[in-house]
Amino acid sequence: MTAAELNLAGAELGLDAVGASPAEPYEATERHIRDRRERGLFAGMGFTTRRPEVSCHPETLVPGARTVISAALCYYAPAEEPGAGEGRLARYTWSDRYDELRGKLDALGRRLGGAYRVLVDENDHVDREAAARAGIGFYGKNTLLITRRHGSWVVLGTLVSDQVVESSPPLDAGCGSCRLCIDACPTGALDDPGTLDSNRCLSYWTQAPTAVPEPYREPLGSLVYGCDICQEACPWNRGIEKRNADRPLAAGAEPAVSLVEWLEADGDELVERYDRLYVPRNDPRWLRRNALIAAGNVGGSAERDAVARHAEGEDDLLREHAEWALERIDSRSVA
Repeated sequence: MTAAELNLAGAELGLDAVGASPAEPYEATERHIRDRRERGLFAGMGFTTRRPEVSCHPETLVPGARTVISAALCYYAPAEEPGAGEGRLARYTWSDRYDELRGKLDALGRRLGGAYRVLVDENDHVDREAAARAGIGFYGKNTLLITRRHGSWVVLGTLVSDQVVESSPPLDAGCGSCRLCIDACPTGALDDPGTLDSNRCLSYWTQAPTAVPEPYREPLGSLVYGCDICQEACPWNRGIEKRNADRPLAAGAEPAVSLVEWLEADGDELVERYDRLYVPRNDPRWLRRNALIAAGNVGGSAERDAVARHAEGEDDLLREHAEWALERIDSRSVA
């Protein structure tokens, strides 16, 4: 398949960007992962960094692998700001575009024929490196893959195939001297441009299976999962809000959630409803912890009662976060 034929197939399948590169080891990426791990910059995060001997070697993922095809789907859609008593979700979590991308790549694999494997949001492959090699985008100083037309508002996926596909040229673009994302991060997680310190990353702390350290609670504001601060500051992401102004939200998309509902809903039902999110061990207490922090930052009298019940509960972690939240809610009512 030629590069032109691949682009045509991608457009027919509804992909926002597609490209290809040879199935070769990601040696520099593997070194970078091992270096970050030795420096302790991953905190407790695993995912593609847990086994770089696998995730950086696409040539081992399919017998006779010849080509790595990378694809992107833009997930940006406009939405109202969260209202009173609501928590904010990172934009990529509003709906499951990963599942949609998985289906489109599987269709592309069937069209190509031969042996193939689809990898979307999986531990076994570093999708960003494949996308950079295939000309989908370039690495930003915030470590995200930035595309020319859709900025970093994309989910990425990969198809490893034993078929030969013409390679795409790398994208000739970059961040230059810009450091807006670095300056925008309220916790300094990007102080080393191009390297994320997960220990200081707000998105990491919304997914970590432990108490959120107090210095990171106030910066979370109304966030209950993930963080878009560095993306919102990026110049490459400007303009898409105009181009996508009329784009409807996907069916069932949730830009914001009720904090009271997260604090009071049945735990099993809560986790099942948000199965598109990574929740450690599918334990709802981590979602409740996030809701308590958000309530402490933006909640009022309606959220106070739900928070107070957790302050009187038996779960030590939730009780401590609830006590912190109550103190902040009460301080605002006094002021």
